[in-house]
Amino acid sequence: MIKKLFNNASPTIASAAIIVGVFSIASRVAGFVRDRILLHLFYGHDQITDAYYQALRIPDIILQLFVIGALSASFITIFSRYYFAHNEEKAWKYTNAMLVTLVIGFLGLAVLGEIFAPLLAVPLGLNFPPETRALMVKMMRVMFIGQSFFSISMVFGSVLQGAKRFFLYSFAPIMNNLGIIFGAIFFVPIFGPIGLAYGTVFGALLHALIQLVGVFGLGYRFAFVKFWQESDVWHSLKQMGPRVMGLAINQVNFLVMDILASSLVAGSATLLNISYALNYFPIGVFAVSYAIAAYPTFCDFANKNDKESFRRSFSETVRQVMFFIIPITAVTLLLRAQIVRILYGSHSFDWAATITTANILGFFAISFLAQSLVYVLVRAYFAYEDTVTPFAVGLGSALLNLGGAWFFTRSMGVTGLGLSFTLTAIFQAVVLWVLLHKRIGNLDERKIAWSAALLLVAGGAAAGAMQLVKYAVSAVWELDTLGHVALQTAVAGGVGLFMYCLVAYVLGSPEMKAVIYGLKRKLLKSAQPTEMSTGL
Repeated sequence: MIKKLFNNASPTIASAAIIVGVFSIASRVAGFVRDRILLHLFYGHDQITDAYYQALRIPDIILQLFVIGALSASFITIFSRYYFAHNEEKAWKYTNAMLVTLVIGFLGLAVLGEIFAPLLAVPLGLNFPPETRALMVKMMRVMFIGQSFFSISMVFGSVLQGAKRFFLYSFAPIMNNLGIIFGAIFFVPIFGPIGLAYGTVFGALLHALIQLVGVFGLGYRFAFVKFWQESDVWHSLKQMGPRVMGLAINQVNFLVMDILASSLVAGSATLLNISYALNYFPIGVFAVSYAIAAYPTFCDFANKNDKESFRRSFSETVRQVMFFIIPITAVTLLLRAQIVRILYGSHSFDWAATITTANILGFFAISFLAQSLVYVLVRAYFAYEDTVTPFAVGLGSALLNLGGAWFFTRSMGVTGLGLSFTLTAIFQAVVLWVLLHKRIGNLDERKIAWSAALLLVAGGAAAGAMQLVKYAVSAVWELDTLGHVALQTAVAGGVGLFMYCLVAYVLGSPEMKAVIYGLKRKLLKSAQPTEMSTGL
């Protein structure tokens, strides 16, 4: 039973997205627990959390650019082409060649990072006192080790995606967060603040091991390959160039935001990072889940040059993402302060920090839909092995964000970074959509627009209901305890979501009907009687 669950391929985009989405929720919850523990134990104490979040930035950038850049450019397309043609020998040879290439390359970059860590820490800790910057350097050097494990894990994760085995791939981030939590609780009392970095390494190791179980179950075995003789590796590395530049643009966006945050009042870098974690929760659960689940299907239709099927799959993915993102946007905008207080509020994380974080999150929430569309659109381009267009659009977006971040922080402080990010995301989504339409033609915009109109009406009704309930609850209960705040959030959010589903159903939303049909089918299937032997 367990082996079947681990190794079964997901037959549809929806089923794959459900697996990725459910585990993404669990991973984000673990991430919130992780951040709450870090804030409770360390926020406001010698900027330890600032040092931790900033120390991770450079190792993560190198991982994103070199390893994820190479894998996301064409690995899944090439691997799935061999794997589903039952040429597993070639698929595993290509996997091992890419694994050796990327691990050797990343280790070389990690060694340079270890040497130059003191210089790399300077821009990320502009206003940090010397002791905080010294701690950041120590953490950064340890975290390079953890990202080395991630470089291995990312290859295994790409294999699981390409084979449409999403269970262990989706479970791995939970193990990573648990490792970091373990470090905060058990390593810090032993080793001091550097224990946070040790926990990051432990989490990365768990992330790699759980995915190794998955690829091993598929039949993978490691064997050294002369990677320099493999044409597929060279093809991936050539495709990697534009993709790496595109990722570099995104990373520069975050790097600039981190640098600007570190130049502001103490704690700003931490507030920016936890705000983005809250922002990424619905994006990761719904948009990224659907984009990851849809990507192998996009690749399949692109390889067959079946534009009609590609268009239909793209439209369904976009509309399903919209169905979930629109109500989450309304909930986040109206209940953002309550959400932040419930997740992070403590004596250390006071009301002023709560309000600042909620304001940043509010600006992020305005672009939830735009951010979601970018993930789907970029994978549509990747399916056609086009990494240049996303890079060019990302470059323009980065320049917009750079100017906006500098301008808005002058008058708004760290909150201005959220506004700049949102304007950038909207710009990026619009331009990517227009250019994809020019390339492929009709993207089923009429059906998408009709669905969007119905869902926005339902979202507006949900927002109105939440606002009324929010004030009604606050009139009955004083919001002076965490329990009362949580009750107000649960009641208002629940009523809002119910109203959204009700109005969407009354208006005849196809996406609402699809959800109801799927639930009925699951319930009826589970309720079907099974034939039993009488033993006679």
